[in-house]
Amino acid sequence: MKLVDLLEEIDTINPYKRYGKVNKVVGLMIESRGPECSIGDVCYINVGSKHKRKIQAEVVGFREEYVILMPYTSVNEISPGSIVEATLKPLEIKVGSALIGSVIDSIGMPLDGSQLPKGLTSVQTDQNPPNPLERPPIDEEISVGVRMIDSLLTVGKGQRVGIFAGSGVGKSTLMGMIARNTTADINVIALVGERGREVREFIERDLGAEGLQRSIVIVATSDQPALMRLKAAYTATSIAEYFRDKGLNVMFMMDSVTRVAMAQREIGLAIGEPPTTKGYTPSVFSILPKLLERTGTNKNGTITAFYTVLVDGDDMNEPIADTVRGILDGHLVLDRALANKGQFPAINVLKSISRVMNHIVPEEHRHNAERLRELLSTYINSEDLINIGAYKRGSSRDIDEAIRYYPKIISFLKQGTEEKISAEESLQRLQKLIEVGE
Repeated sequence: MKLVDLLEEIDTINPYKRYGKVNKVVGLMIESRGPECSIGDVCYINVGSKHKRKIQAEVVGFREEYVILMPYTSVNEISPGSIVEATLKPLEIKVGSALIGSVIDSIGMPLDGSQLPKGLTSVQTDQNPPNPLERPPIDEEISVGVRMIDSLLTVGKGQRVGIFAGSGVGKSTLMGMIARNTTADINVIALVGERGREVREFIERDLGAEGLQRSIVIVATSDQPALMRLKAAYTATSIAEYFRDKGLNVMFMMDSVTRVAMAQREIGLAIGEPPTTKGYTPSVFSILPKLLERTGTNKNGTITAFYTVLVDGDDMNEPIADTVRGILDGHLVLDRALANKGQFPAINVLKSISRVMNHIVPEEHRHNAERLRELLSTYINSEDLINIGAYKRGSSRDIDEAIRYYPKIISFLKQGTEEKISAEESLQRLQKLIEVGE
């Protein structure tokens, strides 16, 4: 760095520290008189005898002359009069290639308590989405290693897809398959609001050692404060953006957007926002587009994103599901009825869609996929008649053909969790199925 640049940097340093004092603590909210700060700034609250420990908190609002803070950890040791120190900077994390293979928390620290590797770069967690005119169009496929998706719901590099499902229908298993089998350069996986028991199970069973070697996992469990759960989504997205800006093709997965929305609802209610749509505050519907639009393509690389959405009672029209579906470039619907039949992945092909597939696949591939959908739809629409014996063979040529193809179609749609298959193999099998019914 040149001397002139150093002098300019020195001029920007503020030699004064700004302090305030905690006035009261109510639930998730800490109210302090001062210090001078802005929304999103990180502050340190000094606690313990002789202020030996500092708790990180973030400025989330103001009420008259008071600053409203929310902590990243518990508030047990905070008391009236605790000193609040302003940093005048938003949350920053450290990221770099040395982080690959690590499991970290919402503020970028290793979850196993070890030290961060050296040589990492500091980045802010809250950034703006790319300029829409600087986003290259999606024109290239990416293989995710799941036969049904690669052949019938083809995903493009930089596409954002929602995985909509109730609890226990196989979201984590599907994410693990994609992470292990994808052709992307690196995986960034955010587990937001997960049960503590499920974190290690996902890493060891669903992701596996092979998947972890090319992944960075960001974890915020359900017992952590709302701000930590929310920040996990921002931290994971900023890590994915860092590698995209390095020119890589990133596979980004977040489980789940619903829990991010719930965390923001908790924060909104704590600072006095009114509950509106089914109890969600207005800020929930303002942060979701900004967060989800950060992934995708830019002039350097791509982030192909899968966001899981929990649907209460399998209701696809609940507010968060409806909002997210309108923002993303496609959706995969996991069907409980298919899971109960033992069909995994339990993706309902007829209810799922990839909005960019028709623009990135060859004509023959598109034709074969449409033909399989047509056969499957014909059978499903006539299934009740077929099962009760009310349909007589020969009454409809289309239904007869669908009945003949149906067992082969179900065999094609099923895939074992450890089964590896390339996109080329998936397409060859699809073509063989359509041409000769095998």
